[in-house]
Amino acid sequence: MTSYRKTDAAIAALDPEQYRVTQESGTEMPGSGEYLHNNAPGIYVDVVSGEPLFASSDKYESGCGWPSFTKPIEPANINELRDTTHGMIRTEVRSAHGDSHLGHVFPDGPRDRGGLRYCINSASLRFIHRDDMEAAGYGAYLDQVEDV
Repeated sequence: MTSYRKTDAAIAALDPEQYRVTQESGTEMPGSGEYLHNNAPGIYVDVVSGEPLFASSDKYESGCGWPSFTKPIEPANINELRDTTHGMIRTEVRSAHGDSHLGHVFPDGPRDRGGLRYCINSASLRFIHRDDMEAAGYGAYLDQVEDV
Protein backbone atom coordinates (compact mmCIF):
# COMPACT_ATOMS: atom_id res chain seq x y z
CA MET A 1 0.00 0.00 0.00
CA THR A 2 1.36 3.37 -1.00
CA SER A 3 1.79 5.97 1.71
CA TYR A 4 0.14 9.24 0.75
CA ARG A 5 1.34 12.24 2.71
CA LYS A 6 2.20 15.91 2.56
CA THR A 7 5.94 16.56 2.30
CA ASP A 8 8.04 19.72 2.25
CA ALA A 9 9.29 18.71 -1.22
CA ALA A 10 5.73 18.35 -2.53
CA ILE A 11 4.79 21.78 -1.15
CA ALA A 12 7.93 23.34 -2.65
CA ALA A 13 7.05 21.88 -6.08
CA LEU A 14 3.65 23.63 -6.21
CA ASP A 15 3.19 26.57 -8.53
CA PRO A 16 1.80 29.76 -6.93
CA GLU A 17 -1.82 28.98 -7.86
CA GLN A 18 -1.60 25.38 -6.61
CA TYR A 19 -0.11 26.68 -3.34
CA ARG A 20 -2.78 29.38 -2.93
CA VAL A 21 -5.61 26.89 -3.50
CA THR A 22 -4.35 23.87 -1.57
CA GLN A 23 -2.49 25.53 1.32
CA GLU A 24 -4.41 28.81 1.73
CA SER A 25 -7.91 27.49 0.89
CA GLY A 26 -8.09 29.64 -2.22
CA THR A 27 -10.41 29.26 -5.20
CA GLU A 28 -9.32 29.44 -8.82
CA MET A 29 -11.24 31.71 -11.16
CA PRO A 30 -14.33 29.96 -12.59
CA GLY A 31 -13.73 28.62 -16.07
CA SER A 32 -9.96 28.84 -15.72
CA GLY A 33 -9.05 25.37 -14.44
CA GLU A 34 -6.84 23.02 -16.41
CA TYR A 35 -9.20 20.05 -15.94
CA LEU A 36 -12.57 21.75 -16.42
CA HIS A 37 -13.00 20.37 -19.94
CA ASN A 38 -10.82 17.26 -19.58
CA ASN A 39 -12.84 14.26 -20.76
CA ALA A 40 -9.98 11.74 -20.91
CA PRO A 41 -10.30 8.50 -18.91
CA GLY A 42 -8.26 8.32 -15.73
CA ILE A 43 -8.17 9.42 -12.11
CA TYR A 44 -7.59 12.69 -10.34
CA VAL A 45 -5.20 12.63 -7.38
CA ASP A 46 -4.18 15.20 -4.77
CA VAL A 47 -1.45 17.42 -6.28
CA VAL A 48 0.33 17.38 -2.91
CA SER A 49 0.01 13.81 -1.57
CA GLY A 50 -0.92 11.81 -4.67
CA GLU A 51 -3.85 10.18 -2.89
CA PRO A 52 -6.63 9.08 -5.28
CA LEU A 53 -9.62 11.43 -5.11
CA PHE A 54 -11.93 11.20 -8.13
CA ALA A 55 -12.46 9.05 -11.25
CA SER A 56 -13.16 10.40 -14.72
CA SER A 57 -16.26 8.17 -14.84
CA ASP A 58 -17.75 10.27 -11.99
CA LYS A 59 -16.94 13.63 -13.64
CA TYR A 60 -19.74 15.59 -15.30
CA GLU A 61 -20.39 19.02 -16.74
CA SER A 62 -22.32 20.96 -14.09
CA GLY A 63 -21.93 24.40 -15.65
CA CYS A 64 -20.50 25.83 -12.41
CA GLY A 65 -17.07 26.70 -13.86
CA TRP A 66 -15.06 24.06 -11.97
CA PRO A 67 -14.58 20.33 -12.49
CA SER A 68 -17.52 18.52 -10.89
CA PHE A 69 -17.76 14.94 -9.67
CA THR A 70 -20.66 12.90 -8.26
CA LYS A 71 -18.56 11.02 -5.69
CA PRO A 72 -15.00 10.42 -4.49
CA ILE A 73 -13.16 7.36 -5.81
CA GLU A 74 -11.94 6.62 -2.25
CA PRO A 75 -14.26 8.16 0.37
CA ALA A 76 -11.66 7.68 3.14
CA ASN A 77 -9.40 10.16 1.29
CA ILE A 78 -11.95 12.98 1.58
CA ASN A 79 -12.67 15.04 4.69
CA GLU A 80 -15.79 17.21 4.70
CA LEU A 81 -15.76 20.23 7.02
CA ARG A 82 -18.29 22.96 7.82
CA ASP A 83 -17.22 26.22 6.16
CA THR A 84 -18.88 29.48 7.23
CA THR A 85 -16.58 31.88 5.34
CA HIS A 86 -17.84 34.48 2.84
CA GLY A 87 -21.22 34.72 4.57
CA MET A 88 -22.29 31.23 3.47
CA ILE A 89 -22.65 27.85 5.11
CA ARG A 90 -20.94 25.31 2.87
CA THR A 91 -19.18 21.99 3.18
CA GLU A 92 -15.48 22.24 2.42
CA VAL A 93 -13.74 19.22 0.88
CA ARG A 94 -10.12 18.52 1.91
CA SER A 95 -7.85 15.58 1.17
CA ALA A 96 -7.39 13.31 4.19
CA HIS A 97 -3.64 12.67 3.86
CA GLY A 98 -2.39 15.84 2.16
CA ASP A 99 -4.83 18.16 3.99
CA SER A 100 -5.18 20.08 0.72
CA HIS A 101 -8.17 22.35 0.17
CA LEU A 102 -9.95 20.80 -2.84
CA GLY A 103 -13.23 22.71 -3.08
CA HIS A 104 -16.76 22.21 -1.77
CA VAL A 105 -19.57 19.67 -2.02
CA PHE A 106 -23.15 20.74 -2.73
CA PRO A 107 -26.46 18.82 -2.68
CA ASP A 108 -27.42 19.89 -6.23
CA GLY A 109 -25.75 17.15 -8.28
CA PRO A 110 -27.44 14.66 -10.62
CA ARG A 111 -30.27 12.98 -8.64
CA ASP A 112 -29.79 9.67 -10.48
CA ARG A 113 -26.13 9.58 -9.38
CA GLY A 114 -26.54 10.36 -5.69
CA GLY A 115 -27.43 14.04 -5.80
CA LEU A 116 -24.02 15.46 -4.87
CA ARG A 117 -21.75 17.86 -6.74
CA TYR A 118 -18.13 17.86 -5.65
CA CYS A 119 -17.00 21.21 -7.06
CA ILE A 120 -13.21 20.89 -7.18
CA ASN A 121 -10.37 23.28 -8.08
CA SER A 122 -8.18 21.98 -10.92
CA ALA A 123 -5.18 23.50 -9.09
CA SER A 124 -5.61 20.93 -6.28
CA LEU A 125 -5.55 17.98 -8.69
CA ARG A 126 -3.14 16.00 -10.85
CA PHE A 127 -4.65 13.87 -13.61
CA ILE A 128 -3.34 10.34 -14.25
CA HIS A 129 -4.46 9.05 -17.66
CA ARG A 130 -5.89 5.52 -17.73
CA ASP A 131 -2.94 4.38 -19.89
CA ASP A 132 -0.48 5.54 -17.21
CA MET A 133 -2.35 4.41 -14.07
CA GLU A 134 -0.67 1.00 -13.70
CA ALA A 135 2.86 2.40 -14.08
CA ALA A 136 2.06 5.27 -11.69
CA GLY A 137 0.91 2.86 -8.98
CA TYR A 138 -2.86 3.34 -9.39
CA GLY A 139 -3.68 0.03 -11.10
CA ALA A 140 -6.05 -0.95 -8.31
CA TYR A 141 -8.42 1.79 -9.53
CA LEU A 142 -8.56 0.77 -13.20
CA ASP A 143 -11.93 -0.96 -12.67
CA GLN A 144 -13.40 2.42 -11.65
CA VAL A 145 -12.33 4.17 -14.86
CA GLU A 146 -14.43 3.84 -17.98
CA ASP A 147 -13.17 2.05 -21.08
CA VAL A 148 -12.75 4.19 -24.18
